[in-house]
Amino acid sequence: MTTKVLSSSPADSESDIELRPRAWLGVLLLVALAWVAGRIPLYTPGSGLGYYIGLVGASFMAFLLLYPLRKYARFLRRAFGMRLWFKLHIFLGILGPVLIMYHSTLKVVSFNAAVAFYSMLLVVGSGIIGRFIYTKVHHGLTGRLVTLRERQEQLGLAGESLKSKFHFAPRVEQRLKGLEAYATDETRPGLLGVRRFIGIVIRGQYAYWRSMREVDRILSRLAASRDWSPRERVRRMQAARHLMKEYLRELRELAQFRTYERLFSFWHLLHVPFAIMLVLSTIAHVVAVHMY
Repeated sequence: MTTKVLSSSPADSESDIELRPRAWLGVLLLVALAWVAGRIPLYTPGSGLGYYIGLVGASFMAFLLLYPLRKYARFLRRAFGMRLWFKLHIFLGILGPVLIMYHSTLKVVSFNAAVAFYSMLLVVGSGIIGRFIYTKVHHGLTGRLVTLRERQEQLGLAGESLKSKFHFAPRVEQRLKGLEAYATDETRPGLLGVRRFIGIVIRGQYAYWRSMREVDRILSRLAASRDWSPRERVRRMQAARHLMKEYLRELRELAQFRTYERLFSFWHLLHVPFAIMLVLSTIAHVVAVHMY
């Protein structure tokens, strides 16, 4: 038996603007300074400095609305490339809320201000979660969803290359085929695909245990009939074990991708209403401030 070791699957490209831990510490420091500014009587939200800080922050957040609108306006798509739009969306999506925190000095003294402030925090938190899921189902910043077929090709599941290496064990090959069918089945995924992912983990471990026992018996018979040395038998067994582990890992990754894909669709359904709520509450806050 000639067994080739499966190469590791290529990972999705990560964004070159992914926030590093140092950058997150910088954001937390700015938020802490906003709290300090509220305890030192430097300005108030309604004073000249506080008012203009809020105006700039609100303008930055209003600019974020252009990001979804670019899908429907050709001139916006021509103005900037997708990568630059995404960079601006993330950069202003962080800087805008930080400026609003400085504007409010982390104090909310009216109902409309509280609704606008906490709506902003809800949108920011939702955006951070969405950014994480985005990297799992997109090709970097191209905005194109990775299809299931592409993921199968990346993981080497689209062809027969692996199963042919277990041609000497038909029942093992059939077991792998059934496991792959379960992993790629789109019906009744359960809990956004989480149940399917857990099922792959459990079934995969059981399939590994049964298959390795069967492969061990077959290799023992082949070793006796072909006069293999003990080292040769062990080497072939280790190669088969490694190949099986790689295959099951790739199936788990495939099931995980399907879960992230469904989570991203579910997240999008929630993020848009959150953003609308933020826009409406901000408008109400601005009108109330200028009227009263």
